[in-house]
Formats: sequence, C-alpha cells, structure tokens
Amino acid sequence: MVKKKIGDLLVEKALITKPQLDECLRDQAISGRRIGEILVDRGYITELQLIETISERLSVPKVSLGSMVIDPRVIQTVPVDIARRYSLIPIFAIGNTLTLVMADPLNIIAIDEIKYLTGKNIKRSIATTTEIVQAIDQYYSVADSLNQIVQSRQKDAMVAAVADVQETRTDSDSPIIRLVDLIISKAVKDKASDIHIEPEEDRLRIRYRISNVMKEEASPPKSMQNELISRIKISANLDVSEKRLPQDGRFGVNIDGASIDLRVSSLPTIHGEKIVIRILDRRNLLLSFGQLGFNPETEAAWKKIIRQPEGLVLISGPTSSGKTSTLYATLQEINSIEKNIITVEDPVEYSLPIINQIQINEKAGLTFPTTLRSMLRQNPDIIMIGEIRDVETARMAIRSSLTGHLVFSTIHTNDAPSAVTRLVDMGVESYLTAAAIKGVLAQRLVRTNCPNCLQRYEPSDVVLQRAGLNRSNADIEFQHSTGCNQCKNTGYHGLVGIYEYVEITPAISELIVNSKSLSAIRREARTSGYVPLFESGMDKVAAGTIRLEELLKETSHAEESPTIPDPTAIGVSNANPV
Repeated sequence: MVKKKIGDLLVEKALITKPQLDECLRDQAISGRRIGEILVDRGYITELQLIETISERLSVPKVSLGSMVIDPRVIQTVPVDIARRYSLIPIFAIGNTLTLVMADPLNIIAIDEIKYLTGKNIKRSIATTTEIVQAIDQYYSVADSLNQIVQSRQKDAMVAAVADVQETRTDSDSPIIRLVDLIISKAVKDKASDIHIEPEEDRLRIRYRISNVMKEEASPPKSMQNELISRIKISANLDVSEKRLPQDGRFGVNIDGASIDLRVSSLPTIHGEKIVIRILDRRNLLLSFGQLGFNPETEAAWKKIIRQPEGLVLISGPTSSGKTSTLYATLQEINSIEKNIITVEDPVEYSLPIINQIQINEKAGLTFPTTLRSMLRQNPDIIMIGEIRDVETARMAIRSSLTGHLVFSTIHTNDAPSAVTRLVDMGVESYLTAAAIKGVLAQRLVRTNCPNCLQRYEPSDVVLQRAGLNRSNADIEFQHSTGCNQCKNTGYHGLVGIYEYVEITPAISELIVNSKSLSAIRREARTSGYVPLFESGMDKVAAGTIRLEELLKETSHAEESPTIPDPTAIGVSNANPV
C-alpha cells in the first residue's frame, strides 16, 4: 500500500484546501523547498499541525522538548555544528541506540552522518523547528564553551609536555573566565534566582532555579571542577585555599546594561565544594506593590500600616517566598531624606540609597541582638531586622517598637495569625506582643500562567475536592497555559505573590493578652477583613493569572480549614485572562 503524501494528508484532514496545496506545489517546483515549510510560511497551517501530520505519516513519535531535561553527556555525542546544520538534537542514549529529535525525520544524510560519527543505531522522533532551535540554544550555549575549554586545555597540556613548562592562563579571554561569564549571563537571561554548581562522584552538575523549580544545564567535565570553583571564589573574594569550611562572598556583574549583584556561598561536600550563586537583579527593586501581586485592598491596608510612627510590623512566610523583596519594596516606599533608616541583615542582598545597612558577622560577635543595642544609640526612625530567629532578637525588636521606633522584620510561620502565637511560643510575654505588633503580612510565591498560550480547562475531581469545590458550585472559568515558544513550552512565565494581611485590632490584642487560641484569633481577624492566603489566591485563579493546582501546592497547609468564598463574590463570572 502506497502511503499518502504529506500534502494529501493535510487536504484529507481539511487543514488546507486542494487549491492551496497546488499553489504551494508550484512554489516548491521553483524554489526547491519542502512543501511543509512553504505551507507554514504562507500561514496555511501551523508548525505544530505540520509535525503532527508528519508524525502520523511516518509513524514517528512527536516529542515536547520544553518538558524534557536532557543529560549533558547525551548532548555531547553530537557536535553543535551538526545539530544546527540539520535541525536536530540527541535526547536519549540507551545501550547502542541514540534517539534524535529531528525537524525532518526523512533526512537520511543527517542520520547516516550521525550514525557514522557515534557508531550507534539511530532512532527518530520529531519536534517543531522552533523547539529544536530553542533546545540547541539552551543546551549547546554552555556546551560550546565546554568543548572550547577542553580543547584549549588539551592544547595547553601538549605545549607544556613538549616544552616541559607549566602554562597558566590568567587573561580575561581565558576559556574558564568566558565559561563562568556565560553560565551567569544565561542564568540572568533565563530569569533564574540561583545557580547551583554541585560536585558528584563522577560528574559536575549545574542547575538553575527558575520560577522556584530546579532545571539542569549543560555541565563541564569533572576535570574542570576545581578550576571553575576557584574562578568563582576568586571573583567573590573568598579564600581559594580553604576547602574545609563554608564561606560567603559577593561580587557584581553588568549584563545587557543591567547591574546584577551575585551572592556566593560555598559548602564542603564529600565530592568537593558546592557553590550556590544567588542572583540579585536590581531591576526588581523598582517593582511596585501591585507588580509584586498585592490586591488593591491589601495594598491600601499595607501602605497605611507602614506609615505608622511606631510599632512592630512583620512579614511571614517560608524560605524563598519573596519576603525580602517585599521588605525592600516597603523600605523604598517610605524612604526619604527626612528619615533615619537602619537595617541589620544576614546577608545584605541589595544596597539601598540613603539607608544605612549592616551585615551580620557572627564570627566577629556582630549578631542581631548586639547590633540592635548599638543601633538604638544612632537615633533611628525606622529599623529593619532581617529575621527574628530567637527570643533575644524578638525582645529587642519589641522593646525598640515600644520606645518610639517603627520596626520591620520577618518570621517563619504558616500564616499571618500564627506570627503572633509564634512570638509568645518563643518566650515573649503576651502583653508585650499585643502592645507591640501593629500588623502581619503573610505571603507565598506562585508560578504564573504564560499569557500567550492561556486556555480554559477543567481541573480533576481530586483537585476540586482539595480546594473545597465541586463541579456544581465551581462557577469559575479555570485556565492554564499549555506551553508555547514564549514560555519555552513550560506553561509558566514568572512568579507572583499572594498575600494575607492581619491588622492587630484592640479585640485581637485582648485575645493575645488573655492567651486565647490561634483559632480564636483567626475568627476575630475574619470579622475585621482578614482573607486567608488560599482565598486571596482564588482571585488570581479566577483571573487566569495562576492555575488552581499551583495555588493548592503553595497554600494547602497555610490554613487549618480554608473557607472557600462564594465564586460570584470574587468576580469570577466576568474573569478575563491576563
């Protein structure tokens, strides 16, 4: 049986008309280009429709590269020039079989060349040209430099062997310096928050944290481990010879005209030093409360409380929930030449104008409590304490707030009301806690939907049940993103904060003084407008900003028993996609 041609299949599927096909065939006869390429260029079909048809025609599996993590060792089996020339990329190497993702699975010349080069049998799969080009850029951008470094080092080794000398490259064009620069610049462009350089027994792994999810990057060979780590430590002014103890440092770079601060942490492991580079983009300091994710009601209440002349204002949330960004945005909001603002942080992440910032150094005896005692002699108007970690720091913060200072700090609790009981549990007297605290903001960071590929969908019954909803009362147009070129087929595009705010009213203060339960405090907070994290996030679910599953992942344990609001009360019937 003769298989149908691609054009005929597209006509049969009613994706194009016969006149459109004939027109493109005439173009093909003149230009020599592939028929599918012409159809896509003319806008008659999409690239995805083309590869789905080819996949069916050739019985070749279709692959989504955006959802895959490819082993760097597999990437290195095919040189980058061949990958770009034939629009293909290797994804699996199992035994003697290498699986390629190809834009044109019928390219026998490419298959034969790679079979000869690798000595492996070739298994074909298909993806769009756009996906393959993005994957090549993603995996080979670092791999290209790795190959260059290895080749350069091999050349240096041969020169040293012949001349019986040791050559050291320290110029700014050395491959190792270019590699470090490339790793950092790619992380910044991918909007990563951290770079993790992790030594293992037989390899060196590099991972980026993007939108709170770890993603593997092409890694250098194990032999380059010491050189790479030493270069980073030198840049951060760390002791290169000290490999047994943790160290912390920082340095700055300029990428595409933007000033980027990098905070470096080294940690000794059994296979060598692990390096984590925290990326601090100064452009984030310019974000408004609305851009961070505050709804109008929470923003108005927060702006009111941060302009109080005195008192303790807390921000609560787990690690990597955006507390520091909110603190800096708050200080930027109230900063002025008329105020004396002093911060004590561990570490100082951003340098702020006019504000006096102090870096904790526990080895030198510069702790939160000792620094706070000295700060009070500097006559501050506003004090920011990076984190309340112990009862001594808590007492000093409360004492400062009760003596005419406005004090900001963070604390680790599940929700805003819990911050009050946490201080009492730490050993602070309940009457002091009630007198000092003016308000508590709790927050989480949730991955946002990509606005370019947003579609309606129906969550599973299990997800609805976890959210306290069912199909009969969930009058919400649930939306999620399916993946596109703009979001690298992940379906997500950045992070947004969700917030809950509790103002400590006289009624709540009385409950604290009388050592009432956390549940009683929550109930009283409800009467004064407190909206828990989950309910606050439902506004963003209804607007299509985030998907329900992501909200549940970040807030499922934030409240004891979340009360789901009436969907019509949060405007879901008129929700518009972001």
